[in-house]
Amino acid sequence: MQLGTRWDARTTPPKAVPAELHPQIAAVENLISEGQWASQPTPRWTLTWLEGRPVAELDTGVIVTLDRDGEVIVRHDEDDEFA
Repeated sequence: MQLGTRWDARTTPPKAVPAELHPQIAAVENLISEGQWASQPTPRWTLTWLEGRPVAELDTGVIVTLDRDGEVIVRHDEDDEFA
């Protein structure tokens, strides 16, 4: 069993977050810091695990995960209010 965790955007991801996700998490945070979210409260990431794969979701609805081949995928939760 793997436990998830939460952390603030623009801080170092916890050790539980796979290193493969770090570059894309940083890229998302750079876009947010320069965009419309710059004046909003700092969003938080939530790490969960689905079928053994990490899923990092930002409060804004951005999701960073790995596909079955181990490639990093970035998408937006279409059910999120920010979509």
